[in-house]
Amino acid sequence: MFETIVALATPMVKSALGIIRISGDDCFKIVSKIFSKNIEGVKEKGIHYGYILDGNKEIDQVVLLAYVAPHSFTGENSVEIICHGSVLIEKQIIQLLLDSGARMATNGEFSSRAYLNGKIDLVQAEAINDMINSLTEEAKDLSMLALKGENSKLFKPIKEQISEILSSIEVNIDYPEYEDIEEVSKEKVINVCSKIVDDLKDLISQGEKDLIYKEGINVAIVGEPNVGKSSLLNALLNEDKAIVTPIAGTTRDIVEGEYSLNGVPLHLLDTAGLHNSNDLVEKIGIDKAKEAIEKSDLVIFLVDERKMDDELYSFIKDKKHIIVHNKADLIKDKKQNEIYISASNKDIKPLLNKMKEVLDIGDVRPHPSFNNARQLALLKNMVNNLNIAIKDAKDDQPIDLISTSILIAYNSALDLLGENTKNDLTEEIFSRFCVGK
Repeated sequence: MFETIVALATPMVKSALGIIRISGDDCFKIVSKIFSKNIEGVKEKGIHYGYILDGNKEIDQVVLLAYVAPHSFTGENSVEIICHGSVLIEKQIIQLLLDSGARMATNGEFSSRAYLNGKIDLVQAEAINDMINSLTEEAKDLSMLALKGENSKLFKPIKEQISEILSSIEVNIDYPEYEDIEEVSKEKVINVCSKIVDDLKDLISQGEKDLIYKEGINVAIVGEPNVGKSSLLNALLNEDKAIVTPIAGTTRDIVEGEYSLNGVPLHLLDTAGLHNSNDLVEKIGIDKAKEAIEKSDLVIFLVDERKMDDELYSFIKDKKHIIVHNKADLIKDKKQNEIYISASNKDIKPLLNKMKEVLDIGDVRPHPSFNNARQLALLKNMVNNLNIAIKDAKDDQPIDLISTSILIAYNSALDLLGENTKNDLTEEIFSRFCVGK
């Protein structure tokens, strides 16, 4: 029996409406204690209009949505109270529910119950959190596919293939006396496992490519003082976020901003100009610029009409980088295949095109992909163990030894979908969620 839990599903700020979620076996009984109508005996989902009461005192006029198990998000009896979006009112209603027998939900507990009650698998559960944290429409679309179960639908045939070959081996081992059972040859193990490995590698490749749509990439903008780094940041953000002056050393700390390039979040870092300085504050800024270069996935090395400083270039030459000539209007002799922009005039399209090329960013077509660290690690674990099984089969090892590696791969498949996951791991996953989810 699950305790009845309650949480605010909307932000606790003043707004037009607020939503309070309640779920659990005694949900309808508890809500009826503070609602102007008795909903304890409802048999199907419905909308109810009335008042939240503290004894005889009316607290708020609300709309109440009742969901009868198993036809709810959690699979339990659930209620959503739509009240006026006053923080005071929301707190009063929640306190009344707590006094009536509910308890506060923990982070992700509603989603956890949906998972435990078989309404969603672990991949779908993770997609809920990914949806909430999406920074771009493309990331949201990828999460929506996972939430709808498309990822799981894509993966389940692979799990079933592993299960089938493993079951066949186990039957051969346990019942060798039955002549009508098809013997699993080592050649079949090699062929089946090789096909599964190829399918898994495709999933891994796609997932790693799509990972940047969720996590984004760090882009450091570096160069000498007064080369136009802050102007470029402002042009990308289309706002005057960084201070721009003709005085060298104006930027002394890291100025950050976010830009979406074809759906990929770029975490932009405008750094202090790289040069030798005796000014203590400037030196700190330059050290931070060097740290930003180390942490970056891509460096935009900005130069102007002056000759590029080879010593400064040495800081970034081992990183993925793009050399960009700014102040194009002042450069007379332009070289072919070089990137020229004018940040102050917001003429930066050549740079954007080059970034798409370097980062291999095209137009996103939403498709199912396993694109978080947990999922990718499990897929890689499956590949490693199936490759071990293939090698053992080629080396003519005993079939029971070969099956051990296949079993490990199968358990990883179960872990991926949450069908064989220990409670401590699922608790850690759901703890990252919002309280009302």
